[in-house]
Amino acid sequence: MCENNAAGARGQVRYEVDDLSTDDLDRIGWSGSLLHIKSVAENLARGPGAVDYLCLRSPDGLPVAKAGIDYEQCPSAGTIWQVAVDPGLQGSGLGSQLISACEARIRSRGLHRARIGVDDGNDDALRLYLRLGYEPSGRWRDSWPAINLSGDEYLHEATGVDLEKPL
Repeated sequence: MCENNAAGARGQVRYEVDDLSTDDLDRIGWSGSLLHIKSVAENLARGPGAVDYLCLRSPDGLPVAKAGIDYEQCPSAGTIWQVAVDPGLQGSGLGSQLISACEARIRSRGLHRARIGVDDGNDDALRLYLRLGYEPSGRWRDSWPAINLSGDEYLHEATGVDLEKPL
């Protein structure tokens, strides 16, 4: 684990970079719906050869930000996805720290390129990735199961931009 600091309203708070585990699944409800948590669980089961999940932990050990890295989607790069920061901590620099930790993990695997996608309309994330040195490399269209506020499952369709960065 390595430690990072982020300024909070009450001064410096220390966050540790760690691997997300199945024991954390009931602690990341802030990151998405039950279907999203199920997706994280399924991807964790793929194993460290295929996927890594990193998180930032608060001083009490709870995950407050998480991201996955898929090594199979593009064998010459690590693909960062499912990035989420606890909504109460967004804008505090945790996203930047998490992406930096993901890039270090990708480099440790001998890869020299990181990829990330961002949904159209997620302008805050796009600005962050551009500021961190990612450059647009194409467009994508995808769909996945989601649950609406009434609890009904539906197929969520999205479009966005792919970005890449040499490491």
